[in-house]
Amino acid sequence: MTYESVLCSTCRHEMPLTQYHLDPKNEAVKKFYGKIDIEHASAFLYFNKKGIVQELIHNLKYKGREEIGTLLGHWYAEDLKNLQLESPFDVIIPVPLHKRKFRERGYNQVSTFGKALAENLNIPYNDAVLYRKIYSKTQSKKNLLGRSENIENIFDVISSEENHNKHFLIVDDVLTTGATLEACSRALLKIPGAKISIVCMAMAH
Repeated sequence: MTYESVLCSTCRHEMPLTQYHLDPKNEAVKKFYGKIDIEHASAFLYFNKKGIVQELIHNLKYKGREEIGTLLGHWYAEDLKNLQLESPFDVIIPVPLHKRKFRERGYNQVSTFGKALAENLNIPYNDAVLYRKIYSKTQSKKNLLGRSENIENIFDVISSEENHNKHFLIVDDVLTTGATLEACSRALLKIPGAKISIVCMAMAH
């Protein structure tokens, strides 16, 4: 796969990069202040209504263009390799879809992004630890209040001793309120010794 087959070189140079990986107190990190302890949070791109990033994410999520996730994962991994962390990432965990949603869509839109990061960072990708217990409507169609209510109980973990004391990197497509990622983090923090980091393809701007 070439970059040009997914994104022309002109568009690539015009992509709104956040450079959050260079700032340990970036806007993604601030989403979780006072809510959960995280080691790192960042997003690769700014997400603007009717912008190129919205179009890319839409095509990835609803049009089966999974190669977009692969492209963004390979691209962002080059930045993430330079992170100065006290403890390195051990496992990449995608925000899971409910089984029913997975059947409807046919794929998890963040899986190719997570797998590309895993390949480049040379760490395992595991989609069997965290799962979604409750089927819910698409987040983008809910208002701010509706996104947050009762979300804490949506996710749970299937853990074994081999997952103890691991630094989990949770990956998602777009960071908006942070409620879904907070709920995923709380579920993973049930695992003894767990540490959490978060990386998204984009952040609402």
